[in-house]
Amino acid sequence: MKHAILSFLIAVFFASGNLVAQDMTVSDLGKYILEETQNRTGEYGAWQFIYGDRVLLVMTDSVANRMRIFSPIVEETELEKDQLRKMLEANFHSALDAKYSLYTGFVVAVYTHPLRELTKDQFIDALRQVVVLSDTFGTTYQSTGLIFGGGFEEKEEKETPKRTNVKPSKKT
Repeated sequence: MKHAILSFLIAVFFASGNLVAQDMTVSDLGKYILEETQNRTGEYGAWQFIYGDRVLLVMTDSVANRMRIFSPIVEETELEKDQLRKMLEANFHSALDAKYSLYTGFVVAVYTHPLRELTKDQFIDALRQVVVLSDTFGTTYQSTGLIFGGGFEEKEEKETPKRTNVKPSKKT
């Protein structure tokens, strides 16, 4: 039985080499942007376009194998009290792959990823996350409907759950 499982795993491992996606290129990104929107401007590897009523910028560096999508949200000088803290908390809990950042005097939503390893589906999802994160700035600070951990509600005194006397099961 162990030999059969090991043989199966080895076969899957060597076969998976054929399943590896082709490397993403700067040209691929440009093509995908045009598939998603018709208003792309810029030059090879540095584009600007409107997506979901937001200005998005895509910058690539194929030598460093990096790709970045970002969207300006508000000038840093216009941040209200506690918004910086909420952005940082969101970066941990609710801003999944896209994050809040400061760039040249602006709060931006940004998504970074290794270029070659990026898939088309990840790229399209990243565009959406940047837009949603931008749109929810000042309210829910989230990039999708999924939230890890706490939100931004006022902290309340919660009753501490009572411990139960659960005995560990015996191993047989």
